[in-house]
Amino acid sequence: MKAEKKEIYAVVVDVLLQGRIDDQRRGFKREPVVQAVGTGQFKLLELIPKKGADIQIHDSVYIGDSERDKVERVKRRISYTDLTNTAKVELPFAIESIVKEDEARFVEFFNKAVPITPKLHMFHLLPGIGKKLMWELVEERNKKPYESFADIAQRIKSIPNPTKLIVGRVMEELEDPEVKYRLFTAR
Repeated sequence: MKAEKKEIYAVVVDVLLQGRIDDQRRGFKREPVVQAVGTGQFKLLELIPKKGADIQIHDSVYIGDSERDKVERVKRRISYTDLTNTAKVELPFAIESIVKEDEARFVEFFNKAVPITPKLHMFHLLPGIGKKLMWELVEERNKKPYESFADIAQRIKSIPNPTKLIVGRVMEELEDPEVKYRLFTAR
C-alpha cells in the first residue's frame, strides 16, 4: 500500500472564528476553525489557526510539519459535504488559483494523458471532452508537446480555457466520493 502524501500548503476557503455551528460545546470552549483545500492533491481539510493569526479566505497557508506560520495544526480531513456554504462557493475559485499557480503540472497532464481502457481516455474525464476533441488534443500534442494553457487554447479552438476543464474535473472528484477514476485528487 502506498503511503499517503501529506499536503504542505493549503488555500483557505472559509474561516470560522467561533468554530463550527454543529460543535456542541459552549461558545467560549469552541476553537476557531479554518476550512481549506490542499494545493498538492486537493484534500479538503479543517485547520486550527494559531492564536491571534490573521487568516483570510484565499490565503495560502503552510501546513507542513515544522514551524507552521499561521496554522497550529491540521484538525482533520473532511469531505465536500462537511464544507460550509461559504467554503462551497469559494472552493472553485481556490482550485482555479491553485491550477494557475502550478500551470506546468497541469500542462504536463495534457502532454502525458493516456487511455485508461480501450474505449476510455483520460481526456474523456474532463468535462465537455468527447471523442472528436480527445483525438484533436492527442494529434496536436503528437506534433509538438503543449507548452502552456495559452498554447492549448491557441491550438485547440474548442478549448478557450483549459483551466476551467481542470477545475471542473477537480470539483467533480471532490463532490462525488464514489467517482471511479481520479485524475487530480486523493481518495
